[in-house]
Amino acid sequence: MAEKRDFKTVLITGIGGSGGSYLAESIVEHQPQVAVHGLARWHSTTTQNNLSGIAGRVTVHESDLNDFGSVLAVLQEVRPDAIFHLASHANVRASFVTPNAVLANNIIGTGNLFDAVRLSGQKPWIQLCSTSEVYGQVDPRDVPIREDAPIRPASPYAVSKVAQDLLGYSYFASYGMRVVRTRMFAYLNPRRTDLFATSFARQVARIEAGLQQELVHGNLDSVRTIIDVRDAMDAYWVALQHCAPGEAYNIGGTTSMKVGDFLERLKAMARVPIPSRVDPKLLRPADVTLQIPSVDKFTRATGWRPKYGFDESIAHLFDYWRKRVAAGTS
Repeated sequence: MAEKRDFKTVLITGIGGSGGSYLAESIVEHQPQVAVHGLARWHSTTTQNNLSGIAGRVTVHESDLNDFGSVLAVLQEVRPDAIFHLASHANVRASFVTPNAVLANNIIGTGNLFDAVRLSGQKPWIQLCSTSEVYGQVDPRDVPIREDAPIRPASPYAVSKVAQDLLGYSYFASYGMRVVRTRMFAYLNPRRTDLFATSFARQVARIEAGLQQELVHGNLDSVRTIIDVRDAMDAYWVALQHCAPGEAYNIGGTTSMKVGDFLERLKAMARVPIPSRVDPKLLRPADVTLQIPSVDKFTRATGWRPKYGFDESIAHLFDYWRKRVAAGTS
């Protein structure tokens, strides 16, 4: 395990999003000595709600990664020694509908961030949030998936993440920027409604409450290895403490199952019968069906292990949406 790095000031891009807000909460709770700053677009509709639990304990800066000047200005003001780059259009299915918007946002925004860091003359450690989607449809012979597996993106979103991933490496190779690339596999995130698990939990809770008649879903045959969002965000922090710049690291859980099996687990937890059917609109033109990671490289570098078991994670997800439905905010 590499020697641990200490950080005093961190900057989270997309701090008001579903992942960034959990990361901010994790740092505030477990690293109280660290000053937490974040970038959020002025027209973001999620920032206030997602950060309500730590309001006053983080500093949010209005900035858009597609506006280079605003990014540079924040860097010059905050001067972070660590940056967590989570901001991204992350809806895989939507990327088939608006591919150019997703490509432009994710690639240009990341390029602006890296170039702003370079031109500022600062030397922060940067965690680049990549994804298992970069591997695309994996040959079963390459499972569990290692970091040197072929890159075969199967969606415009995945293409944008490949570009981000390679930008991170190119800025490391060309300018010596301390970029750590993390490729996160499937995780349970109650705040991100486009994820299959969150969509299922929300719909089951609404059916229990009599607000919906049936659950609709897409492909149930894909296999995913699942991790709790709280473990995922802890892993991001640990990655910047220990991992080597320029390297890519898979991060994932220990529970693998078909999407359909996950749905059956939720149905078994429900208080009423849950009828369900496939909705053709939820099927992707190309789907990634086998996502089982090898996390040996990350484990060797950090000693990290997930803290939450699958039963705890699914209960956390379902409880979140039962409360949202009861409060009328679903």
